[in-house]
Amino acid sequence: MPRFARAWAFVLCLVSGLVEARVVRLRIDRREVLLEGRAFGLAGPYEKLSGQVDFALDPELAANRLVVDLPLAPRNENGEVEFHADFYLLKPVDPARGNGVLFYEAGNRGTKRILPVFQSASPSQDPATEAEVGNGSLMFQGFSLLWMGWQWDVPEGRMRMEMPVATEGGEPIRGLVRGNFIGDGGTTAGLADRGHRAYPVLDLESSEHQMTVRARPFDPPEPIPRERFRFFDSSTVALDSGFQPGLIYDVVYQSESPRVVGTGLAGTRDLVSFLKHERGEANPLHGVRWAIGWGISQTGRFLRHFVYQGFNADESGRKVFDGVIDQVGGAGRGSFNHRFGQASRDALQHFNILYPVDMFPFTDGTEADPETGVEDGLLRRAAESGTVPRFFHILTNSEYFNRAGSLTTTDPMGVRDAVIPESSRVYFIAGAPHIVGAFPPAPNPDPAFVGRAPMNPLRYETVVRALFRAMVLWVADGTTPPESAYPRIAEGTLAKPEAASWPAIPGFDIPREPQTPHRLDFGPDWERGIVAYEPPRVGKPFGVLVPTVDQDGNDRGGIRLPEIEVPLATHTGWSYRHPSIGAPDRLSSEIGSYLPFPRALADRERASDPRPSVEERYESEMAYVGAITDSALRLIQKRYLLVEDLPEIVSRARAHYHWAMRAE
Repeated sequence: MPRFARAWAFVLCLVSGLVEARVVRLRIDRREVLLEGRAFGLAGPYEKLSGQVDFALDPELAANRLVVDLPLAPRNENGEVEFHADFYLLKPVDPARGNGVLFYEAGNRGTKRILPVFQSASPSQDPATEAEVGNGSLMFQGFSLLWMGWQWDVPEGRMRMEMPVATEGGEPIRGLVRGNFIGDGGTTAGLADRGHRAYPVLDLESSEHQMTVRARPFDPPEPIPRERFRFFDSSTVALDSGFQPGLIYDVVYQSESPRVVGTGLAGTRDLVSFLKHERGEANPLHGVRWAIGWGISQTGRFLRHFVYQGFNADESGRKVFDGVIDQVGGAGRGSFNHRFGQASRDALQHFNILYPVDMFPFTDGTEADPETGVEDGLLRRAAESGTVPRFFHILTNSEYFNRAGSLTTTDPMGVRDAVIPESSRVYFIAGAPHIVGAFPPAPNPDPAFVGRAPMNPLRYETVVRALFRAMVLWVADGTTPPESAYPRIAEGTLAKPEAASWPAIPGFDIPREPQTPHRLDFGPDWERGIVAYEPPRVGKPFGVLVPTVDQDGNDRGGIRLPEIEVPLATHTGWSYRHPSIGAPDRLSSEIGSYLPFPRALADRERASDPRPSVEERYESEMAYVGAITDSALRLIQKRYLLVEDLPEIVSRARAHYHWAMRAE
């Protein structure tokens, strides 16, 4: 029997009048049994379904009025706006053998990460081999795994959504778009973010297009004369003198035909709701009782935005996600539902400057902005509709220095700890980086983001796996999850950088200017999702704090993994830019630093390093591994780790010790 059949392009159609979630049809282009029918315990064999999902939205429905510019998109004969997206589903061949939980990953820029994180698999966008499927942990438990494209502009080869285009009376809508990038010494630069599609420049020769340069985000921008820059094509700009390394460049230009980017939010809502609630033959996944959404970084912010804007209620008012896990999204949301929005853009200390990412509110519960008097919270709309999900926020040290992470748990000015709602938990993984480095530690291989120190290799997927299990039990059985663990002002584990107690490590000081959100004014129609000011007008800053550290420079608060509790190095979530790429006093992307302890007392004294050496700390490898094991067992007892991950944790720590004690 063939593993899959492409020719028949199996299509599941729905009758419009009978469907509540506005999924019109699933077009299944490929249906393939995974690993030649290998059984995953009681769940049996798995299959993968891939193809496209067709949507239709009625702009007049209250639930769809949330989507900016939806009424301006073309409509079909039923008055609905149509669009479609790629989807990918891994499920038991017999859905009745599943556990009733749909696990949806909002794919970061069109990619897939569930299997590498939760099944220790090799990275793949179309898993087919044993290595690409991994250990099968989720499958043995009967989970169904779902992905969908939700951006129009991702690089080629990734999951995508073909979004409708807004028009005004049938004519193209024009508006301002801003390309922002850090100079790298070259003479050309793309206008979009990291290889994405750009909104095209209109009239390449127009004198209205503007370019500015500055050294820091809040410095006054210096205009570059129009005769010095030109457009190589509709998505690439060139500067005769070249772009100086480390400087910040803005290009503001006229474009047209904005996509209705909020359909990414609505499509996520409707596909998950359809698979969860549709009982007809059109649904290939009967028996789903609960849905859990997970997003990393960009898509952690996407899910924060999804809940904040009210999309966790479907068109019929039903709850979409029962649980949401926002992993390393920081305090932000993003460009996910406004005209000419660029969904890939984030907001770092020295990258992607002044985009609408870190915007009030930041906390799940309601807080008041003392500058504007506005009271709001991420869960306000969900609370009003009765669709509040169980919510986990997972942060690393990087989010506190480069993503304003402290604002998720404090008032807007960073004066007091905020109240975390009972439906939410916040987990801080001490010393961990946003982007995990390789082991043995080495510099960042991305030449655009080389740091001064080797990258921090502290892996924390073991914590993510444990917290996912806790979320499933909370959603399905009502089992209370582990208590929140994060730095607090009241406990002295959250403070201003100058009060963080950083030790005098030779050559490295704690960053004194973490990325700090400011109140941004995008113009009088911003509430309607229309940008008038590019770049925005900058108002007063919010209050940002960072974790305090112990005598070794490792974070005191949060979940301290064994390699932080029993350390061989200082692990940070920040790294200064290498002088070769300019701006060496600024932070490089969201990578961390690995600052090893001296091996012996003589090494420590030679370097004037205040941190005790490895030999001073541990009598032997056995003593070190024993302390690591004890630390891990304590975290297992607290449910921050899983017992089945203990061998991996101990093995990794042993390898770390051997490397730290190697002969130079």
